[in-house]
Amino acid sequence: MTSKWYLLICLLISITSYAQILSGKVLDAKTNEPLETVAVYFDNTTIGTTTDEKGEFSLEYTEAVQSTLVISYLGYDKVYISDFRQKKSITISLVEANNELDEVYIEYDDELTRRQKLRLFKDQFLGSTKRGKSCKILNEDDIYLRYNKKDKTLSASSKEPIVIYNKALDYEISYDLNDFEIQFRYVNAKSNKFTLNTAYYLGTMYFKDLNTINQKRSIVKKREKAFKGSIQHFMRALYNEDLGSQNYTVFKRGFKVNGWDHIEVIPIENSNRKNVFLKGKISILYNKKVQSDMFLDKDIKVFSVDAYGHYTPIVGVYFTGYMNEQRIGDMLPLDYGLK
Repeated sequence: MTSKWYLLICLLISITSYAQILSGKVLDAKTNEPLETVAVYFDNTTIGTTTDEKGEFSLEYTEAVQSTLVISYLGYDKVYISDFRQKKSITISLVEANNELDEVYIEYDDELTRRQKLRLFKDQFLGSTKRGKSCKILNEDDIYLRYNKKDKTLSASSKEPIVIYNKALDYEISYDLNDFEIQFRYVNAKSNKFTLNTAYYLGTMYFKDLNTINQKRSIVKKREKAFKGSIQHFMRALYNEDLGSQNYTVFKRGFKVNGWDHIEVIPIENSNRKNVFLKGKISILYNKKVQSDMFLDKDIKVFSVDAYGHYTPIVGVYFTGYMNEQRIGDMLPLDYGLK
């Protein structure tokens, strides 16, 4: 790790050093009774806990945390809270979910076998990289899959969080899947040939760090390798306006350019987020080896990013190349490196 990288960490720690405590209680909306073991976490981070026998919880966070607070409990509708920073204590009433299985996900003969559908799901959800291949879904039977022959689309749903063991990076990930769809250009079920058109998934997730006790150096190195050149790394470099020191080079139409002539970063008043204006499609080269392209949807003029590298909106900010290949198996929590 270079001295420049240590400097970046120190700068970010100075941003995120003011810890705050959020306390709360989770109740059943119908009976007003406390609910125990409810998952309470900040989306896409390792910051989370569960409620005790009184339905109570307490979480420590910093102002750098911009993720939505997620309250998730099996059999109840999930609750998402984004304005928690204005409160020191909150009470959440959970409503029982409709437990009837949506007919659209009942397993039946839809041309593809369960095995085929599960393989296609894993390739796009976990990823086909070495890290993605190292992942194992611990509750595959909870995933409902359906293939629509007419539209050539594969959909997925799960009433329970999908639990993933990432062996390569030593995380256990709990993923609440809200939406998943793969659309194909070509499908031949008999020859097992599929040509992908688009893939889309959306949900919230909590990372459990399994390397906190032993701190294996091999895992630390693997995580650092996964981080460098990732979307998260690039977004943090944008936030700190240090593309050059983080080994990023920007190209336009095949020619090397000054990245800041095509990217404008402006702090948002009374916020620790920054707006990013992208002036057309750019190519990004990391460490003179790994290339990606970045562009915005025609309806999006600007996106915002925080110190974690979390950006919004996600839909409409597009990548191709290396960054586009990243899936759950390649992802690190947003608070990675910012303790």
